[in-house]
Amino acid sequence: MAEAHQAVAFQFTITPEGIDLQLSYQALNQIYLSGVRSWKKRVSRMRNSLIKGVFPASPSSWLFVAIGILATMYMQSDPSMGLISKIQQHLPLSLHVSLSSQGQTMLSALVFSTLLWLSLILALRFCLKLLLSYHHWMFEQHGRVSNTTKVWVSLVRLFSSRKPLLYSYQTSLPHLPVPAISDTLSRYLESVRPLLTDPEFKRMTNLAGQFESNLGNRLQRYLKLKALWATNYVSDWWEEYIYLRSRGPIMVNSNYYGMDFLYVTPTPVQAARAGNTITALLLYRRKVNREELKPSRVPGTVIPLCAAQCERMFNTTRTPGTETDVLQHWQDSEFVAVYNKGRFFRLWVYRAGRLLSPREIEYQIQRILDDPSPPLPGEERLGALTAGDRVPWAQIRKQYFSSGVNKRSLDAIERAAFFVTLDDEEQGMKGDDPAGNLDRYAKSLLHGKCYDRWFDKSFSIVIYKNGKSGLNAEHSWADAPTVAHLWEYTLATDAFQLGYTEDGHCKGEVERSLPHPQRLSWEIPSEVQAQASSSLAVAQALADDVDCHVFPFREFGKGRIKKCRISPDAFIQISLQLAYFRDRGGFCLTYEASMTRLFREGRTETVRSCSNESCAFIRALEGRETEDQCRRLFRKASEKHQNLYRMAMTGAGIDRHLFCLYVVSKYLGVESAFLKEVLSEPWRLSTSQTPVQQMELFDLKNHPDFISLGGGFGPVADDGYGVSYIIVGEDMINFHVSSKHSCKETDSHRFGAQISRALQDIMTLLSADAKTTSSSSSSSSSSSSSSSSSSKDKKLL
Repeated sequence: MAEAHQAVAFQFTITPEGIDLQLSYQALNQIYLSGVRSWKKRVSRMRNSLIKGVFPASPSSWLFVAIGILATMYMQSDPSMGLISKIQQHLPLSLHVSLSSQGQTMLSALVFSTLLWLSLILALRFCLKLLLSYHHWMFEQHGRVSNTTKVWVSLVRLFSSRKPLLYSYQTSLPHLPVPAISDTLSRYLESVRPLLTDPEFKRMTNLAGQFESNLGNRLQRYLKLKALWATNYVSDWWEEYIYLRSRGPIMVNSNYYGMDFLYVTPTPVQAARAGNTITALLLYRRKVNREELKPSRVPGTVIPLCAAQCERMFNTTRTPGTETDVLQHWQDSEFVAVYNKGRFFRLWVYRAGRLLSPREIEYQIQRILDDPSPPLPGEERLGALTAGDRVPWAQIRKQYFSSGVNKRSLDAIERAAFFVTLDDEEQGMKGDDPAGNLDRYAKSLLHGKCYDRWFDKSFSIVIYKNGKSGLNAEHSWADAPTVAHLWEYTLATDAFQLGYTEDGHCKGEVERSLPHPQRLSWEIPSEVQAQASSSLAVAQALADDVDCHVFPFREFGKGRIKKCRISPDAFIQISLQLAYFRDRGGFCLTYEASMTRLFREGRTETVRSCSNESCAFIRALEGRETEDQCRRLFRKASEKHQNLYRMAMTGAGIDRHLFCLYVVSKYLGVESAFLKEVLSEPWRLSTSQTPVQQMELFDLKNHPDFISLGGGFGPVADDGYGVSYIIVGEDMINFHVSSKHSCKETDSHRFGAQISRALQDIMTLLSADAKTTSSSSSSSSSSSSSSSSSSKDKKLL
């Protein structure tokens, strides 16, 4: 109870002589410093709100407008065309009495200047929104930019010349458009054509036609009404119905993971790695709060992306409900929740308004690791409640965690900045079986022991015994690119900015008077322990069924693919189609995640990668067609894939529109055979690329071993594959493959081998073309040289 005693700011005792008041100046000083920090944050928020509110102008631009108006009036001219006089007439009577005629005119001119300034800001913002609504640039061929696009780029750069804050562009981003229902249905039918027989396709075409002529247009009108009213017609329904209303386990099915460096572990000291990692994450939170992060942009352009997903990154928890879960976000907390050896701790990371140094956090983490106290009854496996089905967890939470000590301890976890697990295992690419160890590493991050992670937190950090790290992220609040941005910053700051001493410890000094980390207390009855055991059984069965395979593909990377003048993503996606065809003997509905963050509050759209063109190429390649024919079909398939991706990014996708039409139909209480069938189709191949967004943080030239492994997710279909990949540098692609052991037709290792083979076969095909072209060019050059030499000889003669 020493910590509680120190926290008391004053004590008093009633004696016969009166009241004996004893002040704790240390506690009062901490209260004062905490108050100063709070006011600094308020002032910073007010300042940022002002700067964002006037973007793309600046607050100082008001002064130029006011000076211009006053200068014009001084020259006996009225730029307001009589408005200043009207404003002066409507000033309050008290100002007419207290101010001279000149003072009233001056005040009226300033009011007019302010109104003019605000009007100009609105006009500028409207112009910027119109500029950001232009997407034709994305469909132009590389090196063939139209004059319209050149002018557009110049204007966007002009409007973006000021240094923007993280959220500066939010109000200028366009709203996601609702596609025409005829366009969506046409694109849908095109996407399923290679997957259906002629009778099946005819039937689906009839269903689509009936839907469009009857129910579809009615649903579309409601959807357009929502698009006029809401910021984004998809995102709120997507979050609620796809994520929060799911009643099954979110572990494996929804949560995903991110890995540490492939070849390097910055320190083998577990507490030190935790110290730097926690510090880096809190520094990132500070940047988010102060809006010091640069807005994310489309790679290689000045086009901004929506940053709304950053708002709920920290201090956020998914709380269970009987019908739907709820995302709860709190104000910044000054502590993190830590789990180690079956015990939960609250670790304060601020003291007197100051962020603890990495060395001090390491010191506190080591105290937790050295703590010999055993878990309380039922405490060790309490986290299993977050890994099992949602309804039992919601009922138990309401009944046993709504008051008393259990509520206080649960609040400490749910309100924490994030969750930290100090794992007692070693992970990473090590030992005699590095490939197998990577697979075990992936499974550990995806589900762990099913009770040693808090899967409801926005993200949980895992620090292993040998210093390896990783994270597990809940999916409803944000998509993988947002978490990847956070994780890139964390890894780079840990390794290159904060660093370690020669013996592997964090840098800095330690204040030995730091209070011990607070052990959380619980009173867990037998009913809760029984439900935790039941949830653990459900989660363990799910975890045991997951087959993960992680492998780095080192034969070539995007550098060699680009030399073939092919999009790396299109190359990989078509390779995945080829691998699946060889693995299963056919084609399947394929999901590739694309972002719609060109629009305000945009999240994702589906790219249906299995197209008529990709199937034609694969049939030709496997049917032993000529190499020239295969290359021609491959390039056609690649161009088609790029076009599909661009359409998804610019709001012309298929699946989110159909999903929202389905939600409207449910609200209206009407059934659609077409929508029901479309939304029940299984995605047997679900894919996603993890983008590298902050390459400037990693000096791969001088530190080539600091390569990220990326992250992965569980399979979407019971009889399908989940494939995540990250393109690292110029010469490597890391793959994460998942499937289920219970399906006899899938095998992650077998599919991984098929992916490697497909990549190499397609590269061999394209390289042969490059060699032929090079040989032809060389022959032409030699002939030209010979002809030139002959001409010179004739001249000499």
